[in-house]
Amino acid sequence: MVPRFKLLSLTATGRAQGGNTLGLTENDFNHVILSKRLNAKKALRLEPLGEDTNLEDALANHAWRVAGDGTERVRVIVYSDSREVAQKAREAIERLANGDKKAAISAVKFDTELFVGGRRVFEREQAKKRLEQLGFIAGAKVERTCPAFLLATSAGEVGVDLDADHMVCDLVAWERMVQRLGRVNRRGEPEDHVAKVFVLVTPEPQPDKKTQEALKKKARNEKLEEKERERIEKHGRKVQEWKNRQLPLEKLPRLEDELLDASVSALFQLRERARQEPDLQRILSEASSPEPLRPALTLPLVEAWSLTSLKKHPGRPAVQPWLRGWVDDPPQTAVVWRTHLPVRRVGKAPRRAEIEAFFEAAPPHTSELLETETSRVADWILARVKKTGKERAEQNSSEQEVRLCDEDVVAFALDTDGTLRKTFTWEALRSLQDKDEFKETLSGGMLIVDARLGGLKDGLLDANVSDLPPTADGGNWLGEGVVGFRIRSTDTSKAAPRDPNWRERLRFACEVSEEGQPSRWLVVDKWRNDAATEDDRSEGTPQLLEEHQKRAEQRARELAKALGFGPEHEETLALAARLHDEGKRSARWQRAFNAPKDGVYAKTEGPINQGLLDGYRHELGSVLRVERDARLAGLPEDHRDLVLHLITTHHGFARPVIGTSGCEDAPPSVLDEKATEIALRFARLQARWGPWGLAWWEALLRAADQLASRHTAAGSGAEGGE
Repeated sequence: MVPRFKLLSLTATGRAQGGNTLGLTENDFNHVILSKRLNAKKALRLEPLGEDTNLEDALANHAWRVAGDGTERVRVIVYSDSREVAQKAREAIERLANGDKKAAISAVKFDTELFVGGRRVFEREQAKKRLEQLGFIAGAKVERTCPAFLLATSAGEVGVDLDADHMVCDLVAWERMVQRLGRVNRRGEPEDHVAKVFVLVTPEPQPDKKTQEALKKKARNEKLEEKERERIEKHGRKVQEWKNRQLPLEKLPRLEDELLDASVSALFQLRERARQEPDLQRILSEASSPEPLRPALTLPLVEAWSLTSLKKHPGRPAVQPWLRGWVDDPPQTAVVWRTHLPVRRVGKAPRRAEIEAFFEAAPPHTSELLETETSRVADWILARVKKTGKERAEQNSSEQEVRLCDEDVVAFALDTDGTLRKTFTWEALRSLQDKDEFKETLSGGMLIVDARLGGLKDGLLDANVSDLPPTADGGNWLGEGVVGFRIRSTDTSKAAPRDPNWRERLRFACEVSEEGQPSRWLVVDKWRNDAATEDDRSEGTPQLLEEHQKRAEQRARELAKALGFGPEHEETLALAARLHDEGKRSARWQRAFNAPKDGVYAKTEGPINQGLLDGYRHELGSVLRVERDARLAGLPEDHRDLVLHLITTHHGFARPVIGTSGCEDAPPSVLDEKATEIALRFARLQARWGPWGLAWWEALLRAADQLASRHTAAGSGAEGGE
């Protein structure tokens, strides 16, 4: 009854995956629009560069010439393999456009935009909007008044529907060249337009000094050391790669004046020929990036990944190699700038749990992230700290100005799951001795930094910039409620403003008196029915427990019927939905969630008193309360097991462990026994249903729970959510 797990592989590289693949049919080729795109004219020229030519200058000069020295109102996309080259090429184009008074060359009006990786998503999204304004998005009807240049790296090769009139680029792996060529004259409009494509080929790679010495030793038939052999082999691979990458382009159909046909049709025919010609297939293969190797996927691995309630598990490796393969990418770190951080200038330093709770309540939003190489992040922040010194910096708030002091915490290193790795004061970073250890701390994680450090320009790291960057928690970002939270700094004497769109999620005492009493709060509010945490799912439009569970049962039966369940399985799911929140009858839960006094509630407006809740998991309370339920006793044993498991896991815990803190329904020894039973039950059911099947059952109950909550929210006029 559990639907089979199905996998559909998608690729932008054109590599054959084996088995049945979807491709173009004869009818597709005869389609008017598709035919126009397949045959859109693209004339490619290979341009070898001289030994002393800078790639960034060559890219800029060719782009400028193809735009008629700034006189033609065309869109030119300039691709490079390096972020630094893209930035320098942009600067070179700007210099050309600004003219030269000494040479009597007037300035020319122009537009440029940068589309590269290592850029904060917020600015990258703004760049996408600007691309549409500049006419670089396919289908955009923009009347240009001057030339526009888009400088891009691999970030602009896939995922964005870019289109340009002409293209200039360096030479990269074949599958990437195909993607780039698809970003010029993309729609074949107008039909008589011929896109000019210049592929700049840098000179053959030359050996460095140590490699030259090794090559000379080899020529003299002298014995080589291991490192010398490695240098020679590495250089040989570079030279061969340089040669291999040119060969596919040379196999394209010839046009007049030594130009090559780079239309989609020509590329398609080249691939079809390769299927019949082994030598051509070898050329395309050797010019492409090697297909990454992937480790074997085994059931024990999947079962280890399914133990999601264990924060740490030595037998649970990171999943990336199974998704992307073993790739030789340098370690990455995501940087987030924040105006408000969980720091306390006076009084006892916040505990680890307080810091983690704060970032769980105000989790980094995708739009805040700047992901780049860890080494780059480490170099940047250390350089930025040195430049900052003790200069005055404004807090992004109208309430006060503060100076960064030695003891101020200015950065938090977190795991991707929000676990705190380390905090850093300004002085600790300034006097850092072990840079390698620092990089290890940052590797694969997130670095949340004080916005007063600055260091951001056009969404890219720049240690020379001291301006305060915009932050998601510091004012207008992408629009009210988009990131799901807001942070307010407020005096304890002030009453919280009532706003139907916002509900308080957490309070952090950022200032305390000498007696340890809070005098100022950082208040994290959540947007309407946003559910960033599992406790959030119990906040929203108030709903009585009996009403919520009755509606959840109704939704569960509807789902079961839609999926064709038999009566026994329908009853299992429906009963789990009917009993899943019984633990909320606990007086502790009702008080902690600030429930009204006129009944027992499943959903409240909050705010949640985490101290009073004391870690209590109502799912455990539910299991303890329903074990003797007559309806449950009437089910077969394996169905009873499933009902109890679905109840304990409907907030994502109990896979396989669940906390017993704050539960007053049984003595600690009994609670420990129940926790053990829950873990063993998970193991039994995982063996019975398999990792995918058990997760599927859990998803059905969560869906019924959410549908029941949304019904109430819709009835009250609120939007979506739970």
